[in-house]
Amino acid sequence: MTQLPQTLRRREAPVRAATGAGATAARAMAAGQAVVGGLVTEAAFPDRSWWPLALVGVALLVLALEHAPVRRAAFLGLAWGLAFFVPHLAWADRSAGTLPWLLLATLQAVLVAAGTAGWSLVARVPGLAGNPGIAATAFALTWVATEQLRASWPFGGFPWGRLAFSQTDGPLLRLAWLGGAPLVSAAVAAGGFALAVGWRAALRRRFARSAVACAVAAGLVAAPLALPIAVGQQAGSLRLGAVQGNVTVPAGGDPARAVLDNHVAETLTLQHAASGKALDLVLWPENATDIDPRADGRATAAVDHAARAVGAPILVGTSRYVDAGRYNELLLWQPGRGPAASYAKQRPVPFGEYIPFRGLARRFSPAVDRARVDMVAGTAPALVRVDVPRLGRPVPVATVICFEVAFDDLVRDAVTRGAEVIVVATNNASFGRTAESTQQLAMSRLRAVEHGRAVIQVSTVGVSAVVAPDGAIGQRTALFTADAMVAEVPLRTTLTPADRLGALPGALAVTGTGALLVAAAAWRLRTRARRPG
Repeated sequence: MTQLPQTLRRREAPVRAATGAGATAARAMAAGQAVVGGLVTEAAFPDRSWWPLALVGVALLVLALEHAPVRRAAFLGLAWGLAFFVPHLAWADRSAGTLPWLLLATLQAVLVAAGTAGWSLVARVPGLAGNPGIAATAFALTWVATEQLRASWPFGGFPWGRLAFSQTDGPLLRLAWLGGAPLVSAAVAAGGFALAVGWRAALRRRFARSAVACAVAAGLVAAPLALPIAVGQQAGSLRLGAVQGNVTVPAGGDPARAVLDNHVAETLTLQHAASGKALDLVLWPENATDIDPRADGRATAAVDHAARAVGAPILVGTSRYVDAGRYNELLLWQPGRGPAASYAKQRPVPFGEYIPFRGLARRFSPAVDRARVDMVAGTAPALVRVDVPRLGRPVPVATVICFEVAFDDLVRDAVTRGAEVIVVATNNASFGRTAESTQQLAMSRLRAVEHGRAVIQVSTVGVSAVVAPDGAIGQRTALFTADAMVAEVPLRTTLTPADRLGALPGALAVTGTGALLVAAAAWRLRTRARRPG
């Protein structure tokens, strides 16, 4: 009989073992590891925020995927993805209904499954199995490439649930300054892979190898503490008021007018909170008034009264209706002068703010008609220049609306165009007391470090917060309360390494994964050609 090449004989050994009597039990154990891994990873995100568990959850997935062929790897990725995304996106059930929530979670899990299937092919490339360092790098590249896919497709992508967003209370957050969210996610994936190598080695009584692998994982986590994260002001400071008006409505009252009145009333309290210091800008959240103050006299009077009373311009979250639908905008309102500038949201949320294929979607769920008027996407950068007489110049402010904070390119574009501070205006009223608001705050904290800018997240119902350029939270409000914050935040102008690298880290992950898949395909063709017959 023709002898098989030595490399092929080594590769086929796990396959022969898996066809024995314990195959069913082994597969069940792998599926259980994947499910537990997804649940454990979710606990690393807000509200629990047990950030080290992200590495543990990834390690469990890596162990489950060992020697898995492509189809089984896809199944295990789907199991991990469902266990993670179903609880992680539970706020979608509160806002959109059970079916849209489960469909969204399933779609994200399917994309994870595509990534694990790809890893099953990549893991067979000669040289990976015997070199844990190279294998960990390849796994991290594959993982980040999968996140890049989720962040861009379909319907513009949904970046929620990236590993980077679980690390805002840990040392790995500082890597965002160096390479943005892709680098943080890569470090978590590589650290999880190292833990898996350590655990596997310990089971095989290779304790020295296990210790080295665990030390590598610990080193990955601790190394970012050496990065120089600056927080001081470079171009003066901005005195801000942030208003969380809440959405309480008097019995029989008009909800839209009531929410506007709530924000006016809370703005008036800033005069006392500012302790006699003049404010440069007041921030209202997304949908602070769904009645356009440019088109409604009562709304005009209410907004201008608040601006005059506090003696500062207000960045107002409002809507502008056109024949094609509506724009979700942040409108800069100058006291006594009215509108001075505006920004329209560029990334409306599919099936939330607009309904793709509405007629078809209605057949599956009548809940799609909750969004009765489709939102139109804006085209201008998320940047508004605010005149600050105290500084004698206009200050460029990044004006990010709600889910846009999850998109790398949108925030980076505003900063590279000159933004010295970042505002994230959001409306979390539809999500109840779920973790959606704190998940969003985690993204705001990552953006602060990534771009070296102070970030102010302001919400109708909370959580609103003031975040320093190092990601630390200075002030924070509770959910479903009326509140206001006053803060003096540093203005910064230098670009971080992450800003200068731009989209390169994500592009390298995609390109590197593509090259590994090509290498895997070539290896499979060669090994098939060597087989007898």
